[in-house]
Amino acid sequence: MATIHRRPDTLAVGALLATVGGYLDAYTFVRHRVFANLQSGNVLLFCVEASARHWHRAVLLLIPVAAFGVGVLLVEILGLPRVLRLVRRPLRVVLTLQILLLAAVAAVPDDAPSQVTTVTVSFVAALQFSTFTSLRDAPYTTLAESGNLQKGIAAAHRWLSAGHPADARRAGQYALVIAAFVVGAVLGAVLTRLVGAPSVGVASGLLAAVLALLIRETRRLQRLEAAKAAASPPSAAP
Repeated sequence: MATIHRRPDTLAVGALLATVGGYLDAYTFVRHRVFANLQSGNVLLFCVEASARHWHRAVLLLIPVAAFGVGVLLVEILGLPRVLRLVRRPLRVVLTLQILLLAAVAAVPDDAPSQVTTVTVSFVAALQFSTFTSLRDAPYTTLAESGNLQKGIAAAHRWLSAGHPADARRAGQYALVIAAFVVGAVLGAVLTRLVGAPSVGVASGLLAAVLALLIRETRRLQRLEAAKAAASPPSAAP
């Protein structure tokens, strides 16, 4: 699988992304009564509407699914070697695109068709889902908590059974991500009811914070590499 993000996420980045995931789910549900992050619900509703021969409703449900697919495909294309030679910082490109799209959604009038919001959020969610997949030394997702909950419970069980510190650390990491998702969902529900469409700008701001953290981490690692190179003795001539 092509990838544009080769470093595992730090706890701070993982928590911020999970907060965004919970926030966007609450935002789209409160405003439009749909979950636009992952597409299981839309696929299920499509089957229900199609089985009842409500073809117009069924087709509308396929639009965010298609937007999600386009987002996944974009990340795959950006991860191809020949594309990486042209796009120097694809991870920053993807995050900047997410930030701008959510900022645009915040400016959408309240009377705009709901598909404008749900399709855009589905596309943004696909970019996030496909890009950020590893938290330190363990897989995770920032958009849906079933997998994180299963992995966290399994790690806690292994820790209680065998007492391995690594399992305790993993269980704590998953617990933090789940808690961040919950905080994001509560915050998204409250602010969406109070502010309406512009409240999605909060998610855009959180992603801007993620971008800043990633840039800072890259620069820190570059400084460490430069310091190691300067400290290494020059190789002797043959």
